[in-house]
Amino acid sequence: MNALLFIPRWLDRNIERMLILFAYTIMALIIVYAVFERFVFQTQIPWSTSIPIYLFLWVTWIGCSHNVRKRSHLVFNDIRTRLSYKLQYACMWLDCILWWGFGIIVIYFTWEQTMLTKMNWATVLGTDDMMQWWFYMATPFAWCLLLIRAAQNLWEDTKRYRNKEPFIVDIQSVGQD
Repeated sequence: MNALLFIPRWLDRNIERMLILFAYTIMALIIVYAVFERFVFQTQIPWSTSIPIYLFLWVTWIGCSHNVRKRSHLVFNDIRTRLSYKLQYACMWLDCILWWGFGIIVIYFTWEQTMLTKMNWATVLGTDDMMQWWFYMATPFAWCLLLIRAAQNLWEDTKRYRNKEPFIVDIQSVGQD
């Protein structure tokens, strides 16, 4: 049974890091090669300035999800740790509700915009067949992942609250990642 759960657990721990690493590596390689080509051969790849910008969408939104997972994105731990145990738990619920509220709005509107881009066959500047919507998909995808992370955090917080254990307000402070 543990062998069957190895891959899902590994993905749960590493999906954001792997996606960020992949996008950032491709972005850096394109930029380094474009600079080399520009200064050595005095030419430029037409898409070398647009694709890294689109890849940055993946890096930033997946990074947002990663930091929600680590409990280090948009938190006020200095205030929260001074509250009573019940108020801390209420703040955990408020976090999740706010993330889900914003997330549903973001996913709805960015999905709509992404599909408009897809229906219009919009291509990345400087390319003939690389579609813009592939990159715009980063926002709804990452926000779906972020909502899963917010729900996972609340699930963990609820278990801790029921067992009267202290809350983990920042995974890095505990040494986990």
